[in-house]
Amino acid sequence: MGQQEPEIPSEFAVRHPLQNRWALWYLKGDRSKDWEKCLKQVSAFDTVEDFWALYNHIQPATGLGWSSDYYLFKEGIKPMWEDPNNINGGRWLVQVDKQSRQYKLDKYWMEVMMAVIGEQFEELGTYICGVVVNVRQKGDKVALWTRDSNLDDVNIRIGYILKAKLGLPDSETIRFEAHKESSARTGSTVKPHIVIPPRGDAEEPQKRKPERERTLSQNQYLYLLIRCICFTQLFCFLLI
Repeated sequence: MGQQEPEIPSEFAVRHPLQNRWALWYLKGDRSKDWEKCLKQVSAFDTVEDFWALYNHIQPATGLGWSSDYYLFKEGIKPMWEDPNNINGGRWLVQVDKQSRQYKLDKYWMEVMMAVIGEQFEELGTYICGVVVNVRQKGDKVALWTRDSNLDDVNIRIGYILKAKLGLPDSETIRFEAHKESSARTGSTVKPHIVIPPRGDAEEPQKRKPERERTLSQNQYLYLLIRCICFTQLFCFLLI
């Protein structure tokens, strides 16, 4: 008589699907090789649980060597300017202060990943391609890529949400760069296409939501679940 398979508790068998399927890419910069050959897809996932399983088996951003990148993009979009989904787009860019990188870099990268896979940009999510962390000795960067750099209203709204999700102080400025301007640059800096200045200089437009939108949506539920797992893991780590 064969041995029975152990029954898996239902709470561990449940998978919570994300709205999109995402792919994580890794790049280790090597000047002796073609850039695209250095780019490798690590894995893809489409559930909350599979995201955390992947995250717990890779190095955090602060654990990467200099000139390394992580890219988290919707599956089917390659994390390069030349991809048809990116060629007319741009990126919101957040510079990470060197003095506090040990805390801020991992926090910003985690927050921006949770925001995009948890669809926290609401109807603007369709304009989002992916997010990037660049680990550099001269200064780390976290970026969010969008499809169309000409849609100023859309990109400005995305920028304000990004700033809020990262918990950036009102005094901090973030900038949006068009990919075409970045790829054509001859110097070390690119003129920003859009700038969100400190709160005292320009207030975020206030838009009242209809009453019916105050109920918890599916995307809000998934985002809360993603964050709940994050805090649970942190709590367990502190107990070790």
